[in-house]
Amino acid sequence: MNQIPVSAGPRAQIDAPEAANVSGPAQVLTFMLANEAFGIGILSIKEIISYTAMTTVPMMPALARGVINLRGAVVPVMDLLARFGRPSSEVTKRTCIVIVEVQLAGERQDIGIVVDAVNEVLEIPASDIEPPPSFGSSIRTEFIQGMGKVRGKFVILLALQHMMSASDMAALQTAAETAH
Repeated sequence: MNQIPVSAGPRAQIDAPEAANVSGPAQVLTFMLANEAFGIGILSIKEIISYTAMTTVPMMPALARGVINLRGAVVPVMDLLARFGRPSSEVTKRTCIVIVEVQLAGERQDIGIVVDAVNEVLEIPASDIEPPPSFGSSIRTEFIQGMGKVRGKFVILLALQHMMSASDMAALQTAAETAH
């Protein structure tokens, strides 16, 4: 598996309730899903790996694509497009799995997120981050941390903790436990 390291250093996390209240520049990993640019605060990201075959777990919801073995640990992999109610993208040479760390019932859990392509790590000034729109987005606004303005275009900054309901997280956890 090819790994792309996420640089360490001073960073501002974009997990505040309202992105417009971020007190400094936000460093985000930007990636593509269905020809749209998205971003996740880099403090949540552990690593990026090339797409690998995964084990599918029967009876899992569409958002649970399967599980992978990451250095001996079983990591559930989520399909964000399925979570957004859209059809999954085709797997290409640029498809990656972004490993993120989320809180699940007070415990840290690693989860993989399938993305069409990783773009870059950007520093977005707080002044260039707008609050989530009240309409006009094809995903639910509680999933959106904010809208970052980058080179004249918007990057949808995702709120990881809000994207995964308790039942979704339980399904992903069950997928990981079933695969042991």
